[in-house]
Amino acid sequence: MIREVGSWAFYRCKLLRRIHFNSVVEIGQFAFHYCENLESVEFGDKLETIGQCAFGGCSSLQRLNLPSIVTIKSLAFSNCQRLNDVDISERIDKIELGAFRRCERLQRTAIPLKRDLLVYNHLRQNYTQFGNCEHLVIVDLVGGIHTTVASLHMESWRSEMEETISRINQVLPDADQGDKIAIIRQWMDSVIDKMDHYKAEHRSYVKEAVTLLELALWKAKLGEEDSYSAEGRTNKAKLDVDSARKERRITCGADMVIKNVLPFLRLK
Repeated sequence: MIREVGSWAFYRCKLLRRIHFNSVVEIGQFAFHYCENLESVEFGDKLETIGQCAFGGCSSLQRLNLPSIVTIKSLAFSNCQRLNDVDISERIDKIELGAFRRCERLQRTAIPLKRDLLVYNHLRQNYTQFGNCEHLVIVDLVGGIHTTVASLHMESWRSEMEETISRINQVLPDADQGDKIAIIRQWMDSVIDKMDHYKAEHRSYVKEAVTLLELALWKAKLGEEDSYSAEGRTNKAKLDVDSARKERRITCGADMVIKNVLPFLRLK
């Protein structure tokens, strides 16, 4: 079982056209650099790391699906001139500098919503992951963000989040090539900030609703106890307040409701 493709392993193998990885976890630097006729790569669900310049200059590649990738090193797919569509795993942690630089036909990418996903070039004070990708006009989000948005308490919140998420694909077609990465980065931050705000609001509503539910259950239980004898009520009044609250929560069923219902109301 092959778990790693070493550095420079297939450098400039010009007759190589297809690759299928089943068990490979890591691809070393320059492993398939300038394999100009490589058309199809199936990465499987084990691959986590693609090294520096690993597929740089693979000018026949047209589409990438990276279902389990965690790290894409610098210049990993640079100068893949026919590459037009890239799907990146929600597990991705970092996309390093120039990863898709000069992929001139790249039109769409799908990435997860994560802060600091794109590594910053401190020397040049910019982001270069999609540098010179002048045709990049569509950015889709992968992961649980859409489920989270659909679970928000207020319809107005859901509508605003959907509008914020879709805004990037309205802006990118008219953006200058040099500004696109910064625009994507700023957009991701704005979506995350707004999502965090509405999550906090949602939690507040859920907490209030659970409190009202618990009080309603207590009230119903108290109504049932109105038939108790005066002596029984007097004895109950002598109970410690904390113990009485705990007992009341159990006897009225609030504990069971909160335990089984509340998890379904929480956002991921």
